[in-house]
Amino acid sequence: MRTGRGVEPNQEQEPARARERRYEELARMVVEPLHRYLLRRADAGQVDDVLAETMLVLWRRLDDVPGMLTESAPVADTVLPWCYGVARGCLANARRADTRRLRLLERLTHTAPQAAPAAPADDHEELHAALGTLGDVDREVVQLWAWEELAPRAIAEVTGLSPNAVSIRLHRAKRKLATVLRRDAAASVGHRGVEE
Repeated sequence: MRTGRGVEPNQEQEPARARERRYEELARMVVEPLHRYLLRRADAGQVDDVLAETMLVLWRRLDDVPGMLTESAPVADTVLPWCYGVARGCLANARRADTRRLRLLERLTHTAPQAAPAAPADDHEELHAALGTLGDVDREVVQLWAWEELAPRAIAEVTGLSPNAVSIRLHRAKRKLATVLRRDAAASVGHRGVEE
């Protein structure tokens, strides 16, 4: 049966179904890696909201995701760096919104700014302290390399840097981390020797 416009009902719905299938395929591929990515960077209470916002952006920009317009199945190495970049932007937006809310709350209640909550203690305090000595971009480059196991080319796509700049930043950051960790280890051994 034809509609008044001369288009069969199934022809109108097919592009929407194809888009939904492409999105479901993308979601199956990226939800877990993006969740891990956000767990390492956001407060536990923020992770699900930022992940939901990231997935919404991916739905809206599905045609912009590298490798999603081809007939063949998308490859994670092509898709993930772009999706990490989207998640990074959504996390930055969430942090800015939190900062604005806190400032507004402080103005409304006329209280002094509260100190940021202490990071949870874990077995990697020295490593987190050493990472804290790096600038924001260098820390993100190292984390993408170490935690997400991305190559410099993919890190460049996430951060907007050139692959060469990523390689240079990664080399310098790893050298700085090694120096800080060696210095902390030497101080720790010296401190224990004094106590004994």
